[in-house]
Order: sequence, then C-alpha cells, then structure tokens
Amino acid sequence: MLRSSDPVEVREGSFAVEAAGAIIWRITSGELEVLMIHRERYNDWSWPKGKIDTGETMPECATREVFEEVGLDIELGIPLPAMTYQVGSGMKVVYYWAAKSPGTPAVPDGKETDAVRWCSPKMAAKWISNPGDLEPLQALVAEHTAGRLDTVPFLVLRHAKAKPRSNWTREEGKRPLAATGQRQALAVARLLDAWRPAKVASSPWTRCVQTITPYVKQQHFTLKLINAITEHEATRNPQKARKAVAKLLDKRRSQAVCTHRPVLPLMIDELAARLRDSLVKFLPDADPYLRPGALIVVHQPASGKGKLVSVEVYDAFED
Repeated sequence: MLRSSDPVEVREGSFAVEAAGAIIWRITSGELEVLMIHRERYNDWSWPKGKIDTGETMPECATREVFEEVGLDIELGIPLPAMTYQVGSGMKVVYYWAAKSPGTPAVPDGKETDAVRWCSPKMAAKWISNPGDLEPLQALVAEHTAGRLDTVPFLVLRHAKAKPRSNWTREEGKRPLAATGQRQALAVARLLDAWRPAKVASSPWTRCVQTITPYVKQQHFTLKLINAITEHEATRNPQKARKAVAKLLDKRRSQAVCTHRPVLPLMIDELAARLRDSLVKFLPDADPYLRPGALIVVHQPASGKGKLVSVEVYDAFED
C-alpha cells in the first residue's frame, strides 16, 4: 500500500500493530463538523478505528471498523496522514481516511463505543485525547479550506492474473483468468467496495470483464465496455486510448476502469497531467506499473475545479 498522505517514515516503516479508521465529516449550516467517538474502556475521545483482520486490506478495515463502532456505511474519501505511537508489542500505525457522512444517524455500538458527538474541528481539537490524532484532523481541515475535501474517486485497475499466453491457442481477447485470477477478482470486489465507485468501465476482453464482474454483480451495475483500451487498440492507436481515459476523467464522477498492462502507461500519463506536481512521484513509473489485480486510486474535487488531490496504490491479493 502506498498513499500520498503518509510521511516517508510511515511508507518505509515496519509496524507490530496495524489499524485503520476514518474521520467522518459533514457540512451543517455551512460549517464543517466531524464525528468523534468516546470509548468507555479507555475513557477517551477519538476517531472510529480498529485493528486489521487477517486477510483484510487497510481500506476494508477502515470501513468495517466505522460500521461496527458507529453503524455508518461509509465510502472512503481522500487519505489522511497516518499516525504512529508505541504500544506494548512495539510500534503501532493507524491509517486514516476522510469520509463524508452518508446522512444516517451515527449510533454507538455499546461495546467499544458508548457515545458519539458531532462538533467543529476546533472543539474536536480540544476534546481529542491522543495528541497524535490531531494531525489527520488538521490535514482534513486544510483540505476543506482549499476546496479539496469533497471528492470523487477514480480507480485504475489492471486485470487479475490470466491464463498464460503460451498455453492459449485461441483468440487473445478471449483468454480468461487463471484460478488465482478468479480469486483475485473476488478480492478486488471487496477492496473496491471501500470507495464504491458508482460507474465501471472496462476493456471488453474476457480477462478484464471477468476481473470486474464480481464487483459489478455485487453492486447491480451495468458495465461500460471501451474498445479503445484493449491491448490491440491501444497499441494501434495510443492517442485514441488516452482520449478515452481523458473523457472518463472529464466526467468527474465516481468510477473504476479495468484495463491491461500495455495500456497503463497511457492512463498514468493522463493522471500525471492532472495531478499536482508534488503528487506525480507517487504514481507507478516503471513497467509493469501494476501487478495483475492491483489498482491506483486518485481523487477528483467534486466541484470539478482543480487538479487531482491524492494518490493511492494497492497491490494484488496473493493466496
């Protein structure tokens, strides 16, 4: 996992305990509010968070913990700085995301969380118990002030592991996923659900369609097929492929796109052209760019103004 929000010591560090959570926000009467939780066990005010489960990714952990602790079914927004601190077993890291309130009441679970409160960031800074929890709050406020807090995700996915070309004698566009790739496709569906892209596009080749189908079926979506981003068409006419990607980005909506390794540099070039200069370095820059089943997440301001505001890269699921 690589997130543009995290300092180098987090990106390169090793941690005994890993956890994830979210700062949930809303706008009330034109003012920003955030959701705090009180944990009776520790008698502290904090953000919803918890330890990662076996086989789970950090985004999955964050959304699950929020649902378990306060009953909110969130979609992740921009990543916020991770915090680190010492615990009995060693260093612990907590990865945070911003998440816009889904508009339903937050209800404490009565186990870990016994109270919740919406308040201004200024009030939250006074009430927060762990000083380390201030940094993600400060980042959230800064992004809100800059008009970059309310965003929509754009996800670029490389298809999962396919059957080897050497063992396939039929039409290349119909080469299917291997058994490992089929399991990766299920893992992709679980990971995508953390952002829940509302639109899904794909190369029409079988291995791409099979990769994204579990998520499409789970959400009852219609899959948009784009011929320009197949291996063949993108090699023959790379400018047309890049224009197809640009057209999707121009729509400024929550969406995911599944394609092939040879198409990734065209897509990454288009993302780089729309990113703030300081964030371009977080994009993959060498072949194969992404392993089969891996993905890139960027966020676009929902206002339609300004450049892409964050980058995240998630590696493929491994058996």
